[in-house]
Amino acid sequence: MRIISGKFKSKRIQAPKKLPVRPTTDMAKEALFNILNNLYYFNNLVVLDLFSGTGNISYEFASRGTTNITAIDANFGCIKFINETSKILEADIQTIKSDVYKYLEKTSSKFDVIFVDPPYDFELDKFEKIVNLVFENELLNNNGLLVVEHSKHTKLDTHAKISYQKKYGGNMFSFFENSNETEVVE
Repeated sequence: MRIISGKFKSKRIQAPKKLPVRPTTDMAKEALFNILNNLYYFNNLVVLDLFSGTGNISYEFASRGTTNITAIDANFGCIKFINETSKILEADIQTIKSDVYKYLEKTSSKFDVIFVDPPYDFELDKFEKIVNLVFENELLNNNGLLVVEHSKHTKLDTHAKISYQKKYGGNMFSFFENSNETEVVE
């Protein structure tokens, strides 16, 4: 994987093969960050990266100037890898080894962007539980955005908080916020 833009632009990061991860593709990541770039100043963001895996998304935020990033993953190897890579990059990424659901139930923190990239074989109710916990616990700041990466076969377009979706090959990003207008863009 490589970092698309910012101070670490073109930096390649090689994750150990033993990690149970599926990093966001460069094409999908670039498209996602083009959307976010039109919405936010990255240096002002408070970001939560759930199911952070290799830290791919966290590094991209850090490269663009975000200094308040929290990466959550239940796998010790993933957390260790993010910590080691963050140190090398001198990126300010706080890691927490935790079950995502337990973290969402207990945290009182608020975020501007929450990025979620769970395993693609998740059942629909597990995706919906994450979205519901974010909104029930009011974890988004004003104008905050929840972004869920999932397979194009997972249908999240009926949730009350969905605002739009973007499809990139077999990947899809669903964007949730405190508005009720839905738009699907391909």
